[in-house]
Amino acid sequence: MSPTLVGILGLAGLFLLIFLRVPIGIALSIAGALGYWALSGLDPTLALLGSVPFEIAYNYDLSIIALFVLMGNFAMVSGMSRDLYDMARSLVGHWPGGLASATVVGCAGFAAVSGSSLASAVTMGRVALPEMKRHDYHPRLATGCVAAGGTLGILIPPSTGFIIYALLTEESIGQLFLAGVLPGILLTGLFMATIAILTRLNPAIGPRAPRLSWRERLRSVGRSLSLVGIVFAVLGGIYFGVFTPVEAAAIGAFLTLVLTIVRRRLTLETLKFCLLETVKTFAFVYLIVIGAFLFNPFLAVTQIPANLAAAMPGLDLSPVVILIVIVLGYIVLGTFLEGLAMMVLTLPIVFPLIKDMGYDPIWFGALLVVILEMSLISPPLGLNVFVVKGIAEGVPMGEIFRGIIPFWGAMLICAALLIAFPDIALILPETMIR
Repeated sequence: MSPTLVGILGLAGLFLLIFLRVPIGIALSIAGALGYWALSGLDPTLALLGSVPFEIAYNYDLSIIALFVLMGNFAMVSGMSRDLYDMARSLVGHWPGGLASATVVGCAGFAAVSGSSLASAVTMGRVALPEMKRHDYHPRLATGCVAAGGTLGILIPPSTGFIIYALLTEESIGQLFLAGVLPGILLTGLFMATIAILTRLNPAIGPRAPRLSWRERLRSVGRSLSLVGIVFAVLGGIYFGVFTPVEAAAIGAFLTLVLTIVRRRLTLETLKFCLLETVKTFAFVYLIVIGAFLFNPFLAVTQIPANLAAAMPGLDLSPVVILIVIVLGYIVLGTFLEGLAMMVLTLPIVFPLIKDMGYDPIWFGALLVVILEMSLISPPLGLNVFVVKGIAEGVPMGEIFRGIIPFWGAMLICAALLIAFPDIALILPETMIR
């Protein structure tokens, strides 16, 4: 049996395990170990199984995930998420659809400390949905903006998606973080523009909230300045080369802890919650990384990535056409695969093609994360939609999916702009001080 055929059978077995709801990390480990055994023998496989978990456990860069997750958990229990929403509401709440726009801005702000789309959607949804319901917002707009805004959690740094991409491709975490800043701001603006268009077409779906006085606005802005300062300290420190991404994560976690103590929100119960949630999230990502590093050697010996790279020149297609095909493939995969799983499964095959075609790997990382965001609200899987369903009482699932359609279109526009103007993602990484 040829290595390529074994590889195809291994991929089929992996997809079968995923559809049987086996956790992605375990599915990758099983498929990778069995496939590598079939092609390389038992002794090399046992050596791989013995070395990979040990090497991953001692990977210094992986600690950044735990530190940023801890930073997000401290920010949540300290009430900073509420402050972000109140600040955005005070500034734009009196616009048509202003509360929905404030939700998106709040999600963007919380994304800058959490690195998680699901956490952003849950945290901001619990704050914003009751407010929008009280002001008679249409459930479709209210739930749609929360589900879509939450996706900013994996684009605006710190981002778990960028960290996993960096580990799999050996690219710079700091450069990837900076590559996500301007696309994140762009997508936030596109979401707000979408809300403005929807409310212009039908003002009843997003009534204006009362205009607050300038004193109230300044008070709201003042309460959120501490968190904004932490975000600028973390990202600014990376940009100006003051500290590494891991050091930035440690500083961010420490500063949010101090702020939680100053606000008198740190109790034994909240500390226990923050630590346990951090361990759970880190263990989930850790298992996926181990699975990926067990599956990738198997995929390499099957020669599937090398064969695909060799076959591309014979297709006589331009790099842009191939890139569009790759993007469309990711969009289709996103309808039934979770984002991180999709990245781990496809990068060993896609990344060599991207490099061979001359595309910048940092730019492609930003584009890929935008596409992964789309998977978070794509039916029928759409994890963010299910999360919002859990906190939006009485709103049917179909109504939420209909609400995200305009925002999904905004994501597609963002991806197209990144392809047309790569400097949107590259200008900050290229000018950072190393």
